[in-house]
Amino acid sequence: MALPKRNKYIIAGLIILFIILLILDIILGSVKIPFNEVIRILSGSQSSNNTWLTIINEFRIPKAITAILAGSSLSVCGLLMQTYFRNPLADPFILGISSGASLGVALVVLTAGSFGVNLYVLGNAAGNVSVTLAAAIGASAVLLFITFVARKINNNVTLLILGLMLGYIIGSIENILKYFSTMESLQGYIIWGMGNLGNVVWNDLYYLIPIIALGLLFSFSLSKKLNLLLLGENYAASMGVNIKSIRLSIIITGGILGGVITAFCGPVAFVGVAVPHLTRNLLNEYDHKILIPSVALVGSILILMCDIISQMPGNNQTIPISAVTSLVGAPVVIWIVIKQRRIKHSFKME
Repeated sequence: MALPKRNKYIIAGLIILFIILLILDIILGSVKIPFNEVIRILSGSQSSNNTWLTIINEFRIPKAITAILAGSSLSVCGLLMQTYFRNPLADPFILGISSGASLGVALVVLTAGSFGVNLYVLGNAAGNVSVTLAAAIGASAVLLFITFVARKINNNVTLLILGLMLGYIIGSIENILKYFSTMESLQGYIIWGMGNLGNVVWNDLYYLIPIIALGLLFSFSLSKKLNLLLLGENYAASMGVNIKSIRLSIIITGGILGGVITAFCGPVAFVGVAVPHLTRNLLNEYDHKILIPSVALVGSILILMCDIISQMPGNNQTIPISAVTSLVGAPVVIWIVIKQRRIKHSFKME
């Protein structure tokens, strides 16, 4: 389906904004680097200052790439959850997926420290793989549980409450693990829990980029089936969609997209719930073939913007990224609640 001219202009503007924010995210920071030096480094030329070269290549570029990956994956994960549950407030956090990922990381990081080895702090290949797998398994396990309950309960509000209660239970388990963990493990987990894009280095991106890219591509391949799901499972089944197969696909994809980013960057709140709604209202579009890439683009823009704010350019302090995204995303959730009737109509909820 061809895009309306209005949407073509909007997407073109979003792409330009994305490029500007990406450049600004690399330029701005606690260390002031001249613009011409940044351009020289990005073009592959040798800088007159080796420190600037190291800051750009080893810190700011990986962090900017991580912001793009985090924004796109969490946003698409939120879109999948909202379509799957046909609920406008569904996202990785509210449904407990991020809590499950956090528990998986806690089990690896905090219990490993008890044996004298902290996989997260070491930051080696084994540690990265263990943390990533644990986060993905934890996220998928929670989503599988919610899916099982969803088949028994036809009430979206109940499912949201269930997700919140799961978050409290998981939080309690994490507190118990913290109490019995070593100081080194506890410190690593607390820092991880604040949310930080700057912890990801090039070696981490070798794992992160292909996983997220495959998750996003697979999500896009489900576009037609997701469109049918908006009209209800019965209608989708009548059109030849294998409901069990699409459920499993969404569970695995959502668990990986939400869990892997949580593993590497820590909890990043409200992006999954806010960005799909911002994109739908901006484009007035519900076709997932258009929505999925658009949501990924808007999510990347939002995280890049939040990362620039969190760095507080010119200051040595860095605000946790989750604190900034919460300030942006929470008002969107409030708006969703206020406009609930209109959103329900958009989702064709029965």
